[in-house]
Amino acid sequence: MKLYPLFLLMATATVFSPGPGVVMTLTNAMRYGLRGTFGGIVGIAFGALVVAAISATSVGVILATSAVAFSVLKLVGAAYLIFLGVKLWRAPAFRFTEKATHTASFQRRFLEGVSLQLTNPKAIFFFLSIFPQFIDPKLNYGFQFSVLVLTYSTLIILIHTSYALFAGRAKGWLTSEKGSKTVNKAGAATFIFFGAALATAKR
Repeated sequence: MKLYPLFLLMATATVFSPGPGVVMTLTNAMRYGLRGTFGGIVGIAFGALVVAAISATSVGVILATSAVAFSVLKLVGAAYLIFLGVKLWRAPAFRFTEKATHTASFQRRFLEGVSLQLTNPKAIFFFLSIFPQFIDPKLNYGFQFSVLVLTYSTLIILIHTSYALFAGRAKGWLTSEKGSKTVNKAGAATFIFFGAALATAKR
């Protein structure tokens, strides 16, 4: 897995960038506090495991045997990352609500996190077109798949927990237009950078 460092950076950027999961974590943190975010965070991480298992396994086999398929999906994946970056740069500021509508039970938050991840286009496309390209066909497929998926899920837990901690300390800034736009711009620039990096990456 020679490209593992690039995968680690790209996965970190993907998880860190604003999206449905990040909005859920920040909103839960501002509504219920740090403890009220854990169910959702674990649910999002578990949902990633499910999406990866469904999306990446069959595509990974194809990419392992077809250089053309690898090149096509690499360019598609890079274009998608750049598209996300441009879209996020132009997007309006996120609006985070603070009023709790019901109790923050772990089970309820977990199911919401799983459901969100299973219908999250960003996660689905990441595992479908980007994730398999980091599998080296010369090495054990199952081991590499497990390492990459567990890395991604671990990053979700670490980064979303960091977001939850940050939200408790910066409610005012996050709910301001300036703060939300700053998050958007930072995420957009990161997507565009890694889209360009993926386009030029070689197996």
